[in-house]
Amino acid sequence: MDPIAAISTGNTLSAIGILRVSGDGCFAVCGQVFRAANGKAFQDLPPREMVLGTLLDQEGRAIDQVLAVRFPGPRSYTGEDCAEFHCHGSPVVLSEGLSALAAAGARPAGRGEFTKRAFLNGNLDLTQAEAVIDLIESETAAAARNAVEQLGGSLREKIQGIYESILNVASQFYAVVDYPDEDIEDIQREDILRTFLEAERSLQELLATFDRGKILRQGVPAAILGKPNVGKSSLLNALLGYERAIVTDIPGTTRDTVEEKAVAGGVLLRLIDTAGIRDTGDAVEQLGVERSREAMRRAELLLVVVDGSAPVTEEDRDILLQAAKMGKPWIYVESKRDLSPPCAISVGTVGPGTAPGAAVSVSSVTGEGLDELEKAVAALFPAGDVPPGQILTNARQADAVARALEALRGAREALESGLTPDAALTGAEGAVNALGELTGRTLREDLTARIFERFCVGK
Repeated sequence: MDPIAAISTGNTLSAIGILRVSGDGCFAVCGQVFRAANGKAFQDLPPREMVLGTLLDQEGRAIDQVLAVRFPGPRSYTGEDCAEFHCHGSPVVLSEGLSALAAAGARPAGRGEFTKRAFLNGNLDLTQAEAVIDLIESETAAAARNAVEQLGGSLREKIQGIYESILNVASQFYAVVDYPDEDIEDIQREDILRTFLEAERSLQELLATFDRGKILRQGVPAAILGKPNVGKSSLLNALLGYERAIVTDIPGTTRDTVEEKAVAGGVLLRLIDTAGIRDTGDAVEQLGVERSREAMRRAELLLVVVDGSAPVTEEDRDILLQAAKMGKPWIYVESKRDLSPPCAISVGTVGPGTAPGAAVSVSSVTGEGLDELEKAVAALFPAGDVPPGQILTNARQADAVARALEALRGAREALESGLTPDAALTGAEGAVNALGELTGRTLREDLTARIFERFCVGK
């Protein structure tokens, strides 16, 4: 493949910036822009060892003092000859270095092209390639652990076991049919059924991890609700750890939704601070109230805030009832704990079957009770006992597993209804194809292109 080059560390000020090169003729290209301090030609530098030298522009002038390292293929990230220049992290230095590499014959890399080459050269399967971008984008420790385990092949190995069990049944059946004169043991209906049932169970368990995977990657949309001036924006700021929303004593200060991300109890929350819900004649505030109701509808967690330093009002009860009737996890949050004496929280009777997932008392000023709120969030969205690396994290993966499960279920039901194994094995082949698409064994150009479009340039 033709040589490509990119800035792999982004175009911002940093201590270190990295230029990455890969492809046929990579070392010849690098030799034109690098002069080693030890006087050796680039292609003669020891593999996988940092070497000090000077990065040169196309006219041979010094750009920077850098460390260069070469990775001869196939023992490289992409599986082909690869090299890196570790420069000082000036965007100007990196841009000049990239221009020099382009003048020497390396074209600018596309989004995810290095990882795509690693996949095409057999260094990664699709689940591992997707784990790379998941790791880069991870916003919690749990998400990072899942991604790094997938990068190590955990999900691939689980899928491979299911794939091989179904494939073994199909291949043995066709061997008996195609070579009747050979001494090949005939496969029994009971054995096929047992294999299909075990594979079906494994696929069901795998598909069930997708809800957890969405939380790991996307977070939980969490709306902070309540009447005006109960401390919603203060709670948002306390969870974020900085002053994001304006806080005043004037009711109705927040007139639109404010969205930010925060980690609570190890769970990534996409927090939505809403305008206070109340009847108002102010047209602008009313628009904010309507957006608050919309945020309530699309959220997956509701944090209903009530002022703990004042009596509960009918407005409070109405909002509590609205939240309870949504049929979603919700937490009763009694605010302003620093202004009221500690006491047992009494939510009251909201309605049958509408109790909150938890009730906590917090102070956004002192931080008291925030740890209890975090524990409540963690309890509502538990990590479960699925090993890291065996959690589906995107819709493409879930769709492939769902199609494999459907095909396998059809094959099993065909056998149970008395059809011959050859009819049932059509469904088994469909399951194998779907699982092959999941890992990349069944290659579709449009599918792979869509996957690698998610990547940044240089990875």
